[in-house]
Amino acid sequence: MGDLAERVGVTYPTMKRIEQGDLGVSIGLVFEAASILGVPLFDADPSRRALEARHIEDRLALLPQRVRKPRQARNDF
Repeated sequence: MGDLAERVGVTYPTMKRIEQGDLGVSIGLVFEAASILGVPLFDADPSRRALEARHIEDRLALLPQRVRKPRQARNDF
């Protein structure tokens, strides 16, 4: 992950926060990391989005369970 952090241009702790889904990380950094990893975030074709979602689920299955747990966003503005 150190190499990825270097490619994204962030520190290792920031990359760790991105990996853990920390909502305090800049969305631009998340997009940059996704782009470098080849994870497409936007596509107009619904069938393509479904295919990509399955690929992402396959990749997430390789991660430890604590990383895969969905987190609730706090919307108490």
